[in-house]
Amino acid sequence: MFYADMSSERLSIPQYAMALAHVASLRSEDPFRKVGAAALDFDNRVIGTAYNGLAPGFDAPFGFWDDREGRQKFMLHAEVNLCSLFKRGEAKVIATTTMPCTACMQTLCAYGVKEIYYRDVYKKSDAPEIAKVYGIKLEQVSDYPLQALEQ
Repeated sequence: MFYADMSSERLSIPQYAMALAHVASLRSEDPFRKVGAAALDFDNRVIGTAYNGLAPGFDAPFGFWDDREGRQKFMLHAEVNLCSLFKRGEAKVIATTTMPCTACMQTLCAYGVKEIYYRDVYKKSDAPEIAKVYGIKLEQVSDYPLQALEQ
C-alpha cells in the first residue's frame, strides 16, 4: 500500500533521511537496541550514516552481549558516531531511528544541527526540551518506505 501511494511521489527529505538511518541501524551489533542515524548537509546531500556499537576494531569478549546493563557504558551511540563524520555547521538534518538521548541531543546542538527527525520515542530523554530552547526542529517520522516493509 505504501509503495502504491509513493510510486508517483518523491520521498520527502525527512522520509529519505529516515530510510537511510533505518538501513544504517541494520549494521548495529547490539542485540537489544539497534539505532541508525543519517546526516544531510544544507543541500540535502548525504554526509554519512552511522549506527550504535562498539569502538571500531574492538572485539567483544565472550558473554559481553549477555549483560545488557553492564555493556551499556561501552556502547557508542549512533549520533556520536555520526558526528565524527562532519564538522560543526556542516549538517543541517539528522535522522535517527530513536530519539536522541539527552547527551546526544546536547552534542547535536553543539554541532549546529537545525532539524532532527526520529522514529521511536525515547522516554528518558530531555531532547524535546533542549530542542525547544535551542530552536531546533525535532519531529517524529514513522511513515517511510522501509518502515512499511516491516509491518
